[in-house]
Amino acid sequence: MNIKIKKCTLEDSCKLQEVSYETFNETFKDQNSPENMNAYLERAFNLKQLEKELLNTSSHFYFVYLNNEIAGYLKVNTDDAQSEKMGDESLEIERIYIKNQFQKHGLGKYLLNKAMEITLESNKVKIWLGVWDQNENAIAFYKKMGFVQTGAHSFYMGDEEQIDLIMAKTLITILER
Repeated sequence: MNIKIKKCTLEDSCKLQEVSYETFNETFKDQNSPENMNAYLERAFNLKQLEKELLNTSSHFYFVYLNNEIAGYLKVNTDDAQSEKMGDESLEIERIYIKNQFQKHGLGKYLLNKAMEITLESNKVKIWLGVWDQNENAIAFYKKMGFVQTGAHSFYMGDEEQIDLIMAKTLITILER
């Protein structure tokens, strides 16, 4: 099993859009109306939006490859790119998705470890994410990886308000710096 991670560039925007649509659809289409899914996909993953995010120096995307095929991706944010004000000491995992056909190969853990590595390299002390309160598998995974719930916020899927749990993990204390 050959696993690689590659940082995405602007030239990857079409591939990123394709993977984003596919993984988000696979993950959430059965729990949401087609109208709300389409509204979200069009807003979050249109090429103009993805290109804007790729050009933001506080956001970074990474493809994960399994045996030379794109299996999923990771998006992390720092500073003002974070979707919540968590401070300069924090890094957000905004997206971490693996295509269904590549799940159960440890790729989610691989990407999570990459995010923690980026957090430390960026001199941040805390990593956090939002996860839908109905996504029990993901919540259990993050708890297993040492994340704890620290709050919640609203997430809009089309016109439907949903709740994301905010989960965080402190990687180093300020005293350890």
